[in-house]
This record gives sequence, C-alpha cells and structure tokens, in this order.
Amino acid sequence: MDTREVSKAGDALFKLDGKPTARQAFPLALQHVVAMVVGCVTPAIIIGGIAQRKGEISQADITVLVQSALLIAGISTLIQLISFKYTIGSGLPVIIGVSFAYLASLQGIAEQFDLATLFGAQLAGSLAAILVGIFIKRLRFLFPPMVTGTVVFVIGITLYPTAINYMAGGSGSKDYGSWQNWTIALVTLAIVTILNHFGKGAVKLSSILLGILAGYGMAMFLGMIDFMPVQQAEWFHLAKPFHFGIRFEPSSIITMAILYIINSVQAIGDFTATTEGGLGREPAGRELSGGIIGNGLGSMIGACIGGLPTATFSQNVGIVATTKVVAKRVFYMASGIILAAGIIPKFASVLATIPACVLGGATISVFSSIAMTGMKLIAKEKMGYRNSAVVGLGVALGVGITLVPESLAMFPGWVTLIFGKSAVVLSTIVTVVLNQVLPKEQEEAAE
Repeated sequence: MDTREVSKAGDALFKLDGKPTARQAFPLALQHVVAMVVGCVTPAIIIGGIAQRKGEISQADITVLVQSALLIAGISTLIQLISFKYTIGSGLPVIIGVSFAYLASLQGIAEQFDLATLFGAQLAGSLAAILVGIFIKRLRFLFPPMVTGTVVFVIGITLYPTAINYMAGGSGSKDYGSWQNWTIALVTLAIVTILNHFGKGAVKLSSILLGILAGYGMAMFLGMIDFMPVQQAEWFHLAKPFHFGIRFEPSSIITMAILYIINSVQAIGDFTATTEGGLGREPAGRELSGGIIGNGLGSMIGACIGGLPTATFSQNVGIVATTKVVAKRVFYMASGIILAAGIIPKFASVLATIPACVLGGATISVFSSIAMTGMKLIAKEKMGYRNSAVVGLGVALGVGITLVPESLAMFPGWVTLIFGKSAVVLSTIVTVVLNQVLPKEQEEAAE
C-alpha cells in the first residue's frame, strides 16, 4: 500500500461512512468497549445484589443480568447505527449501554417490589421515550445551543466524581484510596495525556486504549487482578426471554416514564456533543428523533431479555470528541464485540477484570472533553447579562442541589428522587424555563 492509499485509509476514520481497514478499526472499537463495559454491567450487579439479598434470585441470576446488560447494549448500539430510514435510530457514531441515570429509581423498585415489577415498569415506561422522539421536532425550539451546551457541560462535570472514585479504586472497595490505586490511575492518565498530545497516527487515536493496557499491566504486576471469575465463567450463554417475569404496577410505571422523558433531554445533549465534537455540526432533527425513538425501543427489548434501561454513554461521546473518529465501521465492530461479550461469558469476564483505578485514570480526560464541548456550544451565543444568568443559574441549582440532596429532606420522597438525584435533570429544567421566560430585550438593552 503506497503513501496515498495509507492516507486515504486514515481519512476514512474521520468520515461517517468511511471504510477504514479492520486493522485500523479494531483497536479503536476495542477502546470504546473498554471505556463502557464496567459502567454498563455495574447497575446490573447492584440491582442483582438487592434481589439476591431478598432471596429472590441466585448468584447465577446475577450473571444473567450482567450478560443481558451487555447483550442489550450491543443490540441498542446496532439500532442507532443502522437507523432504519432515520425513523428508528440516529445513524450517529454512538455507543449505548445500561445507564446509571436510572439506578436510584431502579433500586427503589427492586427493594419495594421485585425484578418482574421493575422490568414491567421499564417496558411500559419506555413508551414515553418513543413519544418524546416522535414529537421532538416540535420541541426542538426549547433546546438551542446554549441550553444543550449547558446540559452537555453539566453531564461532563457530574461525571468527574465517578472518575475520581474509580481512580481511588471504586466506591466500597477494600483498598479504596490506596497509594497503589492512585499510582496506577495517575500513570494511566499520564500515558493517555502524553500519547494524545505528542503521539501521531494510530498511537494518538488509540491513546486511551494504550493507557488502559499499560495500567492493566501495572495492576497485574502488583497482583491486583483476580482471574478466578474468568476460569469459572461459561463459554456460551443466551438470554432467555422474560427470565425474571413481567409485572405492571402503576406507580413504578409513572416513575420510569418520567425518567425516560428527562433522560431523553440528556440524550439530546449527548447526540449534540457527538455531532459537535466529531462532525463539527449540530444534530439534524431526524437524527434526534430517530435516536430517542431507538433508545426507547432498545429499552423495550431489554425489558424482555433482562437488560436494564439504556442510554447514550457519555464517556464514549467524549472519546469521539477527543479522537474525532466517527466512521460507523468502528462502531459496528464495537457493537459486535459487545454482543459477543453478551453471549460469551468468558469474554465478558475478561473485560470485567479491568481495575477501577485504570478506568478512572483513562476516562477522566474523556469526561473533561465532554464538559469542554458543552462550553463551546454555550459560547456560540453572546453571553450577555441574560444568557449568563440562564446558564449560571441552571448549573448552580442543578449541581448545587444534587451535591446537597439533604437540602430537600422535608419534601416528599418523589421530589428528592426527581430533583435531588440528577444534576442534569434539574439543570435542564431550570435552563429551559429561564430561556423561555426571561425577556431577551434585557440582554439587548445591556449591550
């Protein structure tokens, strides 16, 4: 292959319909999988632990939940990529996985009821996301760049504690905050940063993956990786439909429906960050509509096979913004790896051995790029007195109240559930309302 062919193949990585070689695409696809795998399976492990403590399920059933989480992540990502005439699926380079955004509500349902009720609420509630997707074109005026930029910015900064907790070893771990965890995390971060700024070509584009591999090697040398789960894992397992049953309970359905509506707004932020960071443009209306409908459909399928609610993964959005790699072939390959992990437990168990400190060191730079993408969107509009108030109050109230959730202690539990658990939710509501209510004449007069 001559120089021109190499250059052409390299350029293909930065085009949506580009066709990079398998050799180019695979490490970049694996980088996306590694970045999302722990976040994808952790909610399933947490919910499974609650059900197990109640005597509802066994350890083997928790494994089913984990495998189903990966399976629905692969299916949902494919739905987004294939984009059936853009009515279902966004057609954008995104990775979908089981989301932490629903975790607090899922824990409440699992503790008060059972998994059958949880999946029934998910199945019925996901219809709300589909309805939002259908009507999003009419609602688009509510989300100009300043509003979506604020949402993207808050998504980024609210992920920082997650990265720091990972760097310290993962909340609840026995060695949380140890020097070993911090050393590995900082070395991983240093390698990612150096390669990203001084590396060239494939080395630069794979900086996150190479950093993770280096951190993994250090962790293995220090004896921090347990391969026993890999040895015990099966070679093949296929999710059984309605393994945990299905039951419909009104209050649980309403709770999930509200969360799907709110998280559709977060999806707008993620889709916007993807197109802005990777394609240099805002998402088209059909991309937003198809993306939200596709996510609702994915969650419906998940409810049938034991996969928890899904959403766009912000860390993968950050990788797109950092590397500018948008070729869908890379993401098709990533979805194939995720699907394989969903039916081959040994494969998934290997991915799950990556220590939290390694992931924290690799992803904190990704989260920072998400926040910076949000700032770029905000800066598209003049930041006079009015717009500064809209953005500032949205961030202040959203982040401030979620940092001090006990400030809502005297309110009913549902108030804390909706407004005290997610900074993205409250920031979005405040920003949208203020942007519609505050008169623009004030800004013009000030100028």
